[in-house]
Amino acid sequence: MKHPHDIILSPIITEKSMLETAYGKYTFVVAKGSTKLEIARACEALFDVKVVRVNTMNMAGKKRRMGKTSGRTASWKKAIVTIDLDPA
Repeated sequence: MKHPHDIILSPIITEKSMLETAYGKYTFVVAKGSTKLEIARACEALFDVKVVRVNTMNMAGKKRRMGKTSGRTASWKKAIVTIDLDPA
């Protein structure tokens, strides 16, 4: 089994993601090969919360240029984790 820190790499801190925290939705950069179940278990282990839903999306790398040389940034995976706000 992968360590939770190998699955959840970093949080995404943007205006939009910070507004969603009021509804219990948190956004993370996750490992490319991780599944929704692995992401949910990693969040529960790291943050001691109950995960209700995990939405994932693969983000394509963007084209970048440096003079005549063109390239791409790395592709990555984003996960929006919804937690239970009423742990009863």
